[in-house]
Amino acid sequence: MKWIIENLKTLFYALIIAVIIRSLLIQPFYIPSSSMEPNLLVGDRLFVTKFSYGYSKHSFPFSPPIYPNRLFFSDPKRGDIIVFKTPADNRTDYIKRLIGLPGDIIQFINGDLYLNNNQVLKTLVKNNDLLYCGPQKIQVTTFEEKLPNGKTYLASYRNDFSYQNSDKFVVPENHYFFLGDNRDCSKDSRFLSSVGYVHKDNLVGKAQFIFFSSDKSIGSFFAFWKWHKSVRFNRFFKKIN
Repeated sequence: MKWIIENLKTLFYALIIAVIIRSLLIQPFYIPSSSMEPNLLVGDRLFVTKFSYGYSKHSFPFSPPIYPNRLFFSDPKRGDIIVFKTPADNRTDYIKRLIGLPGDIIQFINGDLYLNNNQVLKTLVKNNDLLYCGPQKIQVTTFEEKLPNGKTYLASYRNDFSYQNSDKFVVPENHYFFLGDNRDCSKDSRFLSSVGYVHKDNLVGKAQFIFFSSDKSIGSFFAFWKWHKSVRFNRFFKKIN
């Protein structure tokens, strides 16, 4: 009987430690969609640091209303890839790239991204690239974009139908504007009714690096005889840009 109690204590302490690590330090996340291709692929598993922007109720499991604001807040930077709770339900995790800070003006003109009335610099990387959009592959043109703070990253635009023109998005105080890198296959801040502007309290953490990646279209994790094809060993411990 005594050994059962001791084992239960051990499990309890282990659970408490796991909750503390997950809530305050680091948490794993899975990439379920192609909205961040070519930089993040479906099947990537990555670590997100919870302390990067301070803590809110969304830092903890089930988002308990233990504190109404954000503790130890640190401003995110343009270009950061961030996990946040979508404003539509405050439950669903999204991962996108931060483009607009409070007070910024974002607009698309003839398919080009403008930030505060200046076109975001972009350099052609690859024509007729193939990326996933849901279960299908689409032809895209991939560019390297450069934000005003010097941050560079890859962004892809669909060849046959691209998001051309938009109204001006003016980011409210204490909110942020996010885009997916797979620009024409991403539900992000351009869709005001479903995502829109994200309040700072909804930020969960900053994506840091990929620790595991596999292609489920080839085989599940449990199909070990296909690991030589399905597991993307070259993405292990890859730093996220």
